Amino acid sequence: MICDRFADSTEAYQGWGGALPRERLVELHRLIAGDFMPDLTLIFDLPVAEGIARALARQGTETRFERMDLDFHERLRLGFLDIAHREAHRAVIIDARPDVARVAAAVMAAVRERLGLPV
Repeated sequence: MICDRFADSTEAYQGWGGALPRERLVELHRLIAGDFMPDLTLIFDLPVAEGIARALARQGTETRFERMDLDFHERLRLGFLDIAHREAHRAVIIDARPDVARVAAAVMAAVRERLGLPV
């Protein structure tokens, strides 16, 4: 199964970004999903200003989070990076600054290395 959001996003957005107690979010995950966690989590890292600019340049997309202040986005980024470091056995940080082809190559390399899949 492939999922574009999971408990890490909840922890980052509501915990780090929204300042909800992260311990409660972790407990909520345990109540809902037990010990189920992804085998591989890809965290696409980008400096905040560049990420916001990219998101706002997309046509016809939701901008609710993009309109949040820079402090929110900095906390969000720190949250995802914290998760990646705490969960290094399953999380890979992908540098999202290069062009699409290089980012895709980094994703394929992570999938090959972590899951042993021929991609």
